[in-house]
Amino acid sequence: MRKRIWNRICKEFGLWSLAAPPGLLVLVLIILIRIVGGMQSLEWMFLDTMLRLRPTEKLDERVVIVGIDEKDIEWVKQYPVPDGKIAELLTKLETYKPLAIGLDIFKNVSVEPGSKELAKVWRENSNIISIEKIFPPAEISPAQGLPTEQIGFVDLFNDADSKNRRYLLYTPNPKNETEDKYSLALQLVIRYFQKKGIELKTGKNDPNTIMIQETELPRITDNFGGYVGMNHEDGGLSILMNFRNNYQPFHVVSLRDVLNEKNENFYEKLLRDRIVLVGNRNMSAGDIFYTSALPTLELKGQIYGVDYHAHVISQILSTIIDGRPMLHSWADMGEYTWIVIWGFLPIVIGRLTQSVWKNLFNVGLAGVCLLSYGYVMLWLWGVWIPVAPSLIILAVNGVGLSAFAFYQHDKFLRSQINERQNTIQHTFTVIHNGPLQTLAYGLKHMRAKDIPYEQLIGQFEKLDREIREIGEFLKLETVTAEESLRLGSGLILELNRPLHDLLYEVYSSTLERQDFEHFKTLKVKIRNFDPIDDKYLSKEYKREICLFLEEALCNVGKHAQGVKCVQATGVYAANKYKLSVKDNGYGIQSKLENKGTKHCKLLAKQLGGEFRRESVSPRGTICELSWKLTK
Repeated sequence: MRKRIWNRICKEFGLWSLAAPPGLLVLVLIILIRIVGGMQSLEWMFLDTMLRLRPTEKLDERVVIVGIDEKDIEWVKQYPVPDGKIAELLTKLETYKPLAIGLDIFKNVSVEPGSKELAKVWRENSNIISIEKIFPPAEISPAQGLPTEQIGFVDLFNDADSKNRRYLLYTPNPKNETEDKYSLALQLVIRYFQKKGIELKTGKNDPNTIMIQETELPRITDNFGGYVGMNHEDGGLSILMNFRNNYQPFHVVSLRDVLNEKNENFYEKLLRDRIVLVGNRNMSAGDIFYTSALPTLELKGQIYGVDYHAHVISQILSTIIDGRPMLHSWADMGEYTWIVIWGFLPIVIGRLTQSVWKNLFNVGLAGVCLLSYGYVMLWLWGVWIPVAPSLIILAVNGVGLSAFAFYQHDKFLRSQINERQNTIQHTFTVIHNGPLQTLAYGLKHMRAKDIPYEQLIGQFEKLDREIREIGEFLKLETVTAEESLRLGSGLILELNRPLHDLLYEVYSSTLERQDFEHFKTLKVKIRNFDPIDDKYLSKEYKREICLFLEEALCNVGKHAQGVKCVQATGVYAANKYKLSVKDNGYGIQSKLENKGTKHCKLLAKQLGGEFRRESVSPRGTICELSWKLTK
């Protein structure tokens, strides 16, 4: 038992050692490519696709956008919109008591008329935030005279594919590293929570991030999700964008709507205790950014800057207040463990199935599970897992390498087993048609004591020679790649000869054997074998057909008592070959199916034909093998 288990283990180890290395090589290669950043673009694409396919979310009432569109410019009859109109708009908005207002329009240069009125509005309302750009090459100063608390930067960084997926919340001042600069979104979020009596704190688990009501904002680290070796030139806190998936994520009104509105109650309800963002929503301003994570944008693949900031504010508020997850990822160890698991899975599938079609089905099913799991993790828990490299490994190993290697190796092992079984079967047939017949003849006469002792000794000496000749023939046959056939008579036939020539040789050689007593009563010997093209038969099938004829003739010699005539024919007609041996002996004496009969049935099945052995009227037996000729 132990030996059998050990042999099984050794065989399994040998199989894995031959078939698994290609899959492991692909696994290592994919991991190395990911480590150097070769998978980033593909992982970004999967992230955007899964975000885009999420269910629709409800509108966020807490954020309202006042967008200055083309019709507003026509209505004002001046572009850029003058400071006076902006001051009038901000003053009107303040009457509705919003918690904070973000003006996403650069005011480093005055646009007359109305610059004094705008400056006065800022001085009187500390909850209005203006903007600046702090990173080169396009640095833009804020409006003059504003305190730091009323300024937020709006610098956005795009990824290598020009898409915007990150948002910088705060960073050290590039000109004075002793102080921090806050983004427009963070300044507005701070005011929102301050009005609610909630302070922003430093994170406990990660001291480099912000914590609000025991919730830490997950920051983008050097190797965050699909990002590899992030160059944090800003040195601050960046978060990954989790856009609100909705045709209308926020209430949007225009400048002219607010200034012309007569229904005070409507706007008080819409804007009271809200965060209001004022910005350009027209192509003339050029305040456009790019994303593939939203399915329904006014401009395909593009999002206005003021909308982008609104999504940032909304995702932070939704995380703290509603429990909507922000996007985060596993640690490096967790990600690469996940990739290794999916690298080994197709190798295991290939070993278990060992079938191309079964493997394709199981690998396809595993791929669906992987995509579904990645989608659910992102949608419900906000976890960005490495789907792209896992899917590539699954596809390459599952469809390409591992399954093929296991299948081919298993096929090779099976062919070896079949070859061994064929050798055993052939050896038995040779022994059965040769030495066993000699042995049976000798034993029969030894029991009957009807032949001289010297003749009996001669029979057993013949048996000894036959056994030794078979041993030598089997050695030779291994060397000559089974291109020859040894008959029980000792005759060796070359299988590259035409089949009908071989059948003539088998017929003549077998009927000349002296160890079959019923051959001695034969008076009439008839044989005729139609030729057929060699393209229809392999050497192995030639061998089996010749052995069938020899077996059928030997049965006549052993069992056909009183036989006077034997007829062996091979008839080719209607693309079918029928090989038969017919005698006029006393017929079949026993209905038991011996090993020779079973082998003949198996041969007929392999040829796609039929076998029959039965008595004929008025006396005799016919043994027949027929099959269709196909290449």
